[in-house]
Amino acid sequence: MRRLRVIAGTGALLLLSACSATAASTAPATSPSASSAAAAQAGAQSASATPLATAQPRSAPATSVTIAAVGDTMLGNTPDLPPDPASYYDAVKTELRHNAQIVFGNLEGTLTTAPGNKCGASEGITCFAFRDPPSYARYYKDAGFTVLNDANNHSYDFGAAGQAQTVTSIHSVGMKQTGLPGEITTVTVKGVKVAFVAFAPYNWTANLLNLPAGQALIKQAKREASVVVVYMHAGAEGADADHVTGREEIYLGEDRGNPEAFAHMAIDAGASLVLASGPHVLRGMQFYKGHLIAYSLGDFANYGDFAIDGDLDTSAILHVTLSSAGSFESARIYPVLLTGKGEPSPGGGAVSFIKGLSQDDFGSSAARISSSGAITRP
Repeated sequence: MRRLRVIAGTGALLLLSACSATAASTAPATSPSASSAAAAQAGAQSASATPLATAQPRSAPATSVTIAAVGDTMLGNTPDLPPDPASYYDAVKTELRHNAQIVFGNLEGTLTTAPGNKCGASEGITCFAFRDPPSYARYYKDAGFTVLNDANNHSYDFGAAGQAQTVTSIHSVGMKQTGLPGEITTVTVKGVKVAFVAFAPYNWTANLLNLPAGQALIKQAKREASVVVVYMHAGAEGADADHVTGREEIYLGEDRGNPEAFAHMAIDAGASLVLASGPHVLRGMQFYKGHLIAYSLGDFANYGDFAIDGDLDTSAILHVTLSSAGSFESARIYPVLLTGKGEPSPGGGAVSFIKGLSQDDFGSSAARISSSGAITRP
């Protein structure tokens, strides 16, 4: 297994995604990134003297890290692009950034000018290959994103060249990315090292179908960081795919993994938090051994790339606060509604929708969700 470490400072309801994996089934080559020395973390102590008593040390408050996360996002598909991409996220910027030191999203496509794509000249097959101009990376940065994920069924739509240019485009504006084979991406916030490891059922990503390799990669991330966030692009797709089945999920003949089994394995291996998208609908949330699992955050933005009928227009921004040791402290759902051609805006019924799914699918281990969206352990 090849490991990449990134330590740098800080589809859609595919109406049919038949070409998503088969056209690029060979594993691409990846290039290693340099790693830097691990940052030291220490608690501060202070003392106050009085005339009558010897000064006593007082431990500083424990450091917490807040992570905001969303599901699949893509700013159109060349040449069908938003007329004003710079303002596309304006309506949800406040909720996205609110008190969050890290903002994570799944980039459901590419940022590339590479020619050719997985669909080729195929006739009689509905196939989607998603890309935006490389310059669009700055719009994600301006919206508040700090880490984008490439572990999905569209990051290799334009082959190795498209994937490489996407990674370069993300890095060029100061964001980080994760999700390539063997890749561990770290962000240091307030002295706390947070590792991101992302998986999807493909050879051009860290492969979630290879459980032993996934377990080893998560354990390595835990050795490198006190907080480990695992993302999985897993599960069937579509309006009828909003329940976690507890079984291997197949979509268009493609094995999309067993999301519950993978998430539990990830936490057993050291994950502090598990995030997911891929089904293009919201799914329920569960606590396992005290750690939160969000089984799908749905679609977040698409400008016409994904369907928004029925429940497909219901989305959410998830905020999770973790201790410096990776323990769950608090979380909240901010509801999002996709309007027009898939533009995110505050509102909608995400809170009650996720609450109902959680209770239906997980019973006593379901996340407790209040009417305001606050999440607590069962």
